[in-house]
Amino acid sequence: MIVVAGEALIDLVPQDGLRGALSALAPRLGGGPYNTAVALGRLGSPTAFCSRVSLDAFGEALLGGLRAADVDVSYVQRGPEPTTLALTSIDGDGSAAYSFYVDGTADRLFAVPRRVPDGVRAMSFGTCSLVLEPGASAYEELMRREAARGVFTALDPNIRPGLIADADAYRARFKSWLPSVALLKLSEEDARWLGGTPAEWLASGPAAVVVTRGGDGLSVFTREGGEVSVPGVPVDVVDTIGAGDTVNAALLHSLATRDALSARTAAGLGDDAWAEVLRFAARAAAVTCSRAGAEPPYARELDGGAGR
Repeated sequence: MIVVAGEALIDLVPQDGLRGALSALAPRLGGGPYNTAVALGRLGSPTAFCSRVSLDAFGEALLGGLRAADVDVSYVQRGPEPTTLALTSIDGDGSAAYSFYVDGTADRLFAVPRRVPDGVRAMSFGTCSLVLEPGASAYEELMRREAARGVFTALDPNIRPGLIADADAYRARFKSWLPSVALLKLSEEDARWLGGTPAEWLASGPAAVVVTRGGDGLSVFTREGGEVSVPGVPVDVVDTIGAGDTVNAALLHSLATRDALSARTAAGLGDDAWAEVLRFAARAAAVTCSRAGAEPPYARELDGGAGR
């Protein structure tokens, strides 16, 4: 079982590919951790989602999307507060930018669960849920607690600068998480904003660091000194919403098929195996980019659906 912890929200996306300032907006199920959980479920990994979701109609739709992907929702907390909204704008190249409506929303009131599912092999964290208090401190406590128990922890900071009031404080907090992180995945843009390097992050704790470069592909750096890069998969991009979240899921799914969800095995995975893991993630992300909104692929849509 892989547990994904973090926010679920509604993306308001320009409808039918329109890009004008007053284009009609279509609601799409989203949120980085939510997309990661759905992608894992569609790929066939046993997955549970750990979050706090509104009782409103958007919240019901979000739970419906998880159930449709065979994701366990029994660890989702509920509340009467509204659902977080993310207003999405799409650039000419399909890249997405976001404005968030987060005041008083349900996911900010997440509380640390007393336990996680039996047999959990890995937990994934990231995005808004590790920024917005008081929930951020609860997710941080959960990450540290489960890492201390030996659970393989994955982190995608997925930086949203508009939500971060104190950049220096966040950067310091990010560094404090690294001893509790086994797999760090981040984009080139995240890396520039954070101001560090894979070597520096590896020295602080992670077994492996994966850096994504959009259409140019992705690279992994391991504690054992390995470095592997693969190119992106050419695709007609509709938008990039959920592409990075799909990479998170594909990495965890592919590592799980290799019984490599431990810091030791991930660090020691050979170059050829890492290349296969990265190529699988690149293919999965390309499918997501080929359609509107965060719509990650099913295993049947990928060659080598088990990530091998």
